[in-house]
Amino acid sequence: MFKLNLKIALRNLWKNKTSSFINVVGLAIGLAACLMLLLYVTYEWNFDKQAKNWRNVYVAMTNVPGDGNKIAATFNGTTTALGPLLKAHLPEVKYVARMDYGKKSLIANGQNSYKKDSKFAEPDLLKMYDYQFISGDPKTALKNPLSAILTESTAKTLFGTTDALNKVVRYQDRENLTITGVIKDLPENSSNRFDFLMPWSFYEILDRDVKDLNWNNYSFVTMVLLDQNADIDLVNRKVDGLVKANAPQNAQSQPHFLYQASKLHLFGKFENGKPIGGNIEQIYLFVGLAFGILLIACINFMNMATAKSEKRAKEVGIKKTIGANRSSLILQFLTESMVLTFIAVILAIALLELSLPAFNRLLNFNIGISYFRVTSWLGILGIVSATGLIAGSYPAFYLSSFNPIQTLKRKINAKGFPNISLRQVLVIGQFCFAIILIIATLVIYRQIQYIKNKPVGFDVNALVEMPQEGELKTKFDLFKTQLLKAGAVTSMYQSSVSLSHHGRNFMDIKWDGMTKPANTVMFNQVATSYDFIKTNGIKLLAGRDFSERFASDTSAIMVSASAVKVFGYKNPIGKKVTLFGTNAHIIGVFDDYVWDSPYKSNNPQVVFINLKQTGTITMRLNNANSLQHNIETINRITKAFNPAYPTEISFVNSLYQEKYKSEQILGILSNLFGGLAIFVSCLGLFGLVAYSSEQRTKEFGVRKVLGASVANLMQLLSLSFLKMIAVAIVIAIPIGYLSMVKWLNNFEYHTEFSWWIMPLAAIGTLTIALFTVSFQAYKTAKANPVDALKYE
Repeated sequence: MFKLNLKIALRNLWKNKTSSFINVVGLAIGLAACLMLLLYVTYEWNFDKQAKNWRNVYVAMTNVPGDGNKIAATFNGTTTALGPLLKAHLPEVKYVARMDYGKKSLIANGQNSYKKDSKFAEPDLLKMYDYQFISGDPKTALKNPLSAILTESTAKTLFGTTDALNKVVRYQDRENLTITGVIKDLPENSSNRFDFLMPWSFYEILDRDVKDLNWNNYSFVTMVLLDQNADIDLVNRKVDGLVKANAPQNAQSQPHFLYQASKLHLFGKFENGKPIGGNIEQIYLFVGLAFGILLIACINFMNMATAKSEKRAKEVGIKKTIGANRSSLILQFLTESMVLTFIAVILAIALLELSLPAFNRLLNFNIGISYFRVTSWLGILGIVSATGLIAGSYPAFYLSSFNPIQTLKRKINAKGFPNISLRQVLVIGQFCFAIILIIATLVIYRQIQYIKNKPVGFDVNALVEMPQEGELKTKFDLFKTQLLKAGAVTSMYQSSVSLSHHGRNFMDIKWDGMTKPANTVMFNQVATSYDFIKTNGIKLLAGRDFSERFASDTSAIMVSASAVKVFGYKNPIGKKVTLFGTNAHIIGVFDDYVWDSPYKSNNPQVVFINLKQTGTITMRLNNANSLQHNIETINRITKAFNPAYPTEISFVNSLYQEKYKSEQILGILSNLFGGLAIFVSCLGLFGLVAYSSEQRTKEFGVRKVLGASVANLMQLLSLSFLKMIAVAIVIAIPIGYLSMVKWLNNFEYHTEFSWWIMPLAAIGTLTIALFTVSFQAYKTAKANPVDALKYE
């Protein structure tokens, strides 16, 4: 029976080449787009889920109290004292590992030095995650303070082989470390990625603040592995009690709670201390987009199959007359559907493999599909089976339901509401989806452009940064003198953070006239040197920049305009502020600039002189010289001062491009797959028009002989289809408007929904549909009426 159904299916596909081609191509594009989007969704969904015990791995979070018993902010920074406290007093805790946030650090093998991602962590981290050791013992790998674990690719970069155990590398040109382990490269969808890992005990040697168990410095990450039977709500109540009982009750001690580490990537947005979503909303959108495009392709299949119902009616009638039951007919039509889907999936996988490299380059990812994993094939087969059944189920049930007497008399009654067929509903649904995507694409593009064109608050042109490492920390003044003398830069300064940074927030600040005993507003801090404003071009609203001519500037501060609002000062210059327990006076007020997120207002900022806090060197290039000359001069002088480190010069405007990454991905995907949705929709429309014109060949021949013009015939064929598009526009525009207004309201700074977007989306869709319909209509209308009258 199956063999017979397969033979009939192949014969029908070959007989109806045009509709088969449209169905195969449409389904292949839909499946390829769906699989590609689902690969991206899977990549994001599996973030930090590589360990066997990932459900029990938690990260300690900190709530920052605000006004009115509310939580002003939530972040994953903790103090050094929290980890040991949890380990000692919580029976549900199996392992605790303190870590730093990680950074690019110098690692060298003889003359070859590289900047790689480094992290410090306590040994229990190796028990939380399933690191695959190529060599070395995970039980002892982090016991020796002067040791390091390398990833496979880092070992090959340094030594040309993974056989690196017990070899020596030099860290930051100051300490020799023995390699005690080599592990497999970590997956890219892991927040705990590193190229080399060093013991926490080594970190304690390098930094006194790390060894000191304090409750003031929230610059560290605390990872916790709980027992699998632990009640997280009960554990968090215990954590809160422990912190209150052991932490000094001052303005800097904050409430803590444990949060599943795997959720932080997608559910990392908090409001009043509670998770309210995050990147997961974008993932839901992409899942909807993936299956929406696939559904459009399935609708094409349904429409084409039901459109051919009259041709298949006689076949169904004869088969029923000679004894075929309905179930055997359903099986036959589903077999045809599955055969067509099978052909489409082969083409889809080929399209996927061809498109993935470009897709990865476009999004700067490295995702792929593994054909040697059972789960990959189960996923593909699941989607293919569902597609074949969805695409073929309605035609199968529809065609098999025909009355044999009526079909042999060529009387087919379409089922549906008065004057509305299911085929029309499906076409309207297709184009509704496509129009909503066009509206979304236009709004997302406008929002990205709005944020890009929004002034950042300083002059980014000819502004560059470099890490302040090695000899540049101790010889900055001499380095500055040499660069100014060479004429490559006109001004420069050192600072604790980059102009574009995240974190460095604090609350230990007091001012005259405070109405509360302690501050509850989160401030941002920047420790810098002289020429801060002169170099970066931030607008100075009052007062002056730091200057070496004023010795008192070492106890002075500059503050942002939003900080002045918090202080309530009308004439802030000269006013006193207590910062970290030390008195300082305000010498300047600058306009707020974008240092963190460009989509919302940033915290008020305080800038002060502290030459010991190093991190970044910012330089204003000399426009009198060519860019190449300036960069070559900086490279040459930097190499002379700091030969052990590679010179890394970054343009500040490129650093700010990273801030738009999430919305750019959304924009790229909506553009790309929105275009595919419209193409597949129009492909189905083309097929329907082609089939409709084929069915009415004799009618058009008669009309043409009787004097109908080409325009009359085109109108006759096109009007019904264009009416469906018009209905789709009427339905889609309010849905698109409401959904995009809601999306824009997620941002504090956003563009407005412009009225012209709606008519543009409508006209664009109508134009594309009209071109699709008119091409086939014109071809039919121009046909020779003699050939038309000889039809059948």
